[in-house]
Amino acid sequence: MTIEQLKMPQLGESVTEGTISKWLVSPGDQVNKYDPIAEVMTDKVNAEIPSSFTGTIKELIAEEGETLSVGEFICSIEVAGGAAEGVKNSPVENKAAAEQKMQPENNQNKARYSPAVLKIAQENGIELTQVTGSGAGGRITRKDLLAIIEAGGIPPAAKEEQPVSAPQTAASEHQAKQEAPVQQKKAETYNIPAAAAGDIEIPVTGVRKAIAANMLRSKHEAPHAWTMVEVDVTKLVSYRDSLKKEFKLTEGFNLTYFAFFVKAVAQALKEFPQINSMWAGDKIIQKKDINISIAVATEDALYVPVIKHADEKTVKGIAREITELAGKVRAGKLKSDEMQGGTFTVNNTGSFGSVQSMGIINYPQAAILQVESIVKRPVIIDGMIAVRDMVNLCMSLDHRVLDGLVCGRFLARVKDILENTSKENTPIY
Repeated sequence: MTIEQLKMPQLGESVTEGTISKWLVSPGDQVNKYDPIAEVMTDKVNAEIPSSFTGTIKELIAEEGETLSVGEFICSIEVAGGAAEGVKNSPVENKAAAEQKMQPENNQNKARYSPAVLKIAQENGIELTQVTGSGAGGRITRKDLLAIIEAGGIPPAAKEEQPVSAPQTAASEHQAKQEAPVQQKKAETYNIPAAAAGDIEIPVTGVRKAIAANMLRSKHEAPHAWTMVEVDVTKLVSYRDSLKKEFKLTEGFNLTYFAFFVKAVAQALKEFPQINSMWAGDKIIQKKDINISIAVATEDALYVPVIKHADEKTVKGIAREITELAGKVRAGKLKSDEMQGGTFTVNNTGSFGSVQSMGIINYPQAAILQVESIVKRPVIIDGMIAVRDMVNLCMSLDHRVLDGLVCGRFLARVKDILENTSKENTPIY
């Protein structure tokens, strides 16, 4: 028999870690190659990960709710055949040896910094030897550094080195090493008082942690600027309302206002390619493909699937894709590649009744557009008061990449397209 080790896979081109949300197997279970063994959450997608071998589950090294870097061991499988030497590399034995070595081994784990951790530390002048990690064996993770940055400074080393009460077993020692840095960070970094009677503590895990980390990175790295325009969409509303019943009967899905907005943005991005760009340190990358990210909310998370090559699609095609992607998100069936490659985000905040908002840019994109509620307002036309369907378009931009002039022209073009949406100017098919 050989003990094989399964590692946390990379579920996307920029994914560096994943959270075990649910184990689908238990020690002693027989699995075949490619059988799903766990559900994993990342900042990109929820996915099932398959077994790489046929054999018997030996040990689940990672616990549900635990976040691990790509390449870290998650479980071991006993596989028939092969040399006995494989057992020597068992993560079970490595784990036991680590616990026996205690402090020296912890220092080794902490010293193995990931590229993401090193990059954030260098950019923000963080001395890693002063940071207590919350990862396996005390390893410092990207979220540890982002929490420190958000709090405005590095916790004093003396406080971070407070001893943990002596454990009674190897298992409790391992648990203490995992929990102590987390509790310490809550008390020292955030300075939040303990929960009082009647308060509800909601654990921050999985997708919510990933959202928080990405939003923090966007606000920390990208200097946000904001602008807004009012758009008269009376013609658009009349045109869409005249089509919606027949369209639903013919096509089987709804023709939404949002599809018209996405189509208008895609057309304007083609005319103003500077908006379709990303910051890359010493250069700006202007993307050729126009891939529109759209925000889809569930009860506890926000996903951003992507409409690829949106400029090449009709209003009908965009409406279909919005419906399909939203359905996959809410059914938990969205694939990793369906969230990759976005170049600009359009967020339908109007669906919540919002009339004005300041969106956080979907890093590493350069801008995000919030489409607010369509409301009837009195406006002045040719010196007369008229009731019109109006909507606010609110744009947040990365001022490293974009300036107000080009963004103003871009929004003016989107406004022009929307205000002239009609049967004559805007074919559905």
